[in-house]
Amino acid sequence: MPKESKESKIPELIIGVRNFAALKACQQHADAVYFSLDRLSLRSRAQEITTENLASFIDEIHSQGLKGYLAVNSVIYPDNLNELDEVLEYAASAEVDAVIAWDPATITKAAEKDLRIHISTQANVSNQITAEFYRSLGASRVVLARELSLEQIAEIKKDTKIELEAFVHGAMCQAISGRCYLSAYLLGKSGNCGECSQPCRWEWSLHSDNGAIVDIEGKYLMSAKDLCMIEYIPELVKAGIDSFKVEGRLRNPGYTATVSESYRKAIDLFKEGNFTKDKVLPLKEKMALEYNRGFSTGFYFGYPGPDSLAFDFDMNASPVKREAVGIVTNYYPKQSAAAVKLMEQGLKNGDRIIIEGSTSYLEQEVTSIALEGKAVNSVERGNEIGLAVEDVVRKNDRVFRIKK
Repeated sequence: MPKESKESKIPELIIGVRNFAALKACQQHADAVYFSLDRLSLRSRAQEITTENLASFIDEIHSQGLKGYLAVNSVIYPDNLNELDEVLEYAASAEVDAVIAWDPATITKAAEKDLRIHISTQANVSNQITAEFYRSLGASRVVLARELSLEQIAEIKKDTKIELEAFVHGAMCQAISGRCYLSAYLLGKSGNCGECSQPCRWEWSLHSDNGAIVDIEGKYLMSAKDLCMIEYIPELVKAGIDSFKVEGRLRNPGYTATVSESYRKAIDLFKEGNFTKDKVLPLKEKMALEYNRGFSTGFYFGYPGPDSLAFDFDMNASPVKREAVGIVTNYYPKQSAAAVKLMEQGLKNGDRIIIEGSTSYLEQEVTSIALEGKAVNSVERGNEIGLAVEDVVRKNDRVFRIKK
């Protein structure tokens, strides 16, 4: 592939985060982050950012020179309207850089509070007339439907003045622009109100009219692979995309760090005129060691076929797994040690572990274990131990062992 011009516009890199730890993990690589509160978004299971700490979260984002976009993109019912007013008032007071919305009620009320508006992918914006319609309502950006090809995006770009944002990495929904009713129908938990239980990731069997099970490849018949476009940065730029969006608001800070760093390196290679697929393939391989469902290019090069479905594996295709070990019960800064209750697994020296909380993320090797004041090489589940740690951890942080 020929080198790209250094004069090409470099898109903004936006990373999804769920808490302060994830923000810290990507702050050296992202241009902006997007996140949700514990309500009125499609990731309401991400409970750690609330109206109470929103202002401090935005202050931390801005202190790192980043922008912060708040997703308020759930369905709004009549009994949600007062809550919507409250959330948007907090957003305006905290000076979020934009609200991601699609429901006309949210758009209208955000505009009344002079909040910058980005139209959510839930709106399924798939052509230039629709993009311009939202611009006429005061939106400054649309997050395009995931079901568009690069050719279609380029055509939209020619005929609209609004900024275009597109997903380049992360989970793909089996429904058009995420407008899925499967979870609500089967479990009473609406994906459109932030409660998706992901039944599309379950094992399913296919039955014929007479009840016989049809023998087909794989078991996970509706589970889409993750989107990964790191090999195609030049094509994405050429299509006119202004902002690259990485999904992952429910994934751990280690994932956030690796993916954000990989895309930053790939974008920088393009910016410097040094981008080649050979140079970014190691970045893709590194991302494959984090939680993923396998990778595909989604709809960017045409309608995806069977190769875009994760038929054969349950949720995580990475060879690296995390096993729950226990919980931090105390931290002793002078000793650089933590007290850990081993609830699920034992530990031994040499194990690779992760300690993770809403404001903490630490990956290290176990180098020193103490049981009842004595150094030991290994210890079984059920004990409380002293563990040497390389950075600050906090009470109630979770401890995981990395298994390869």
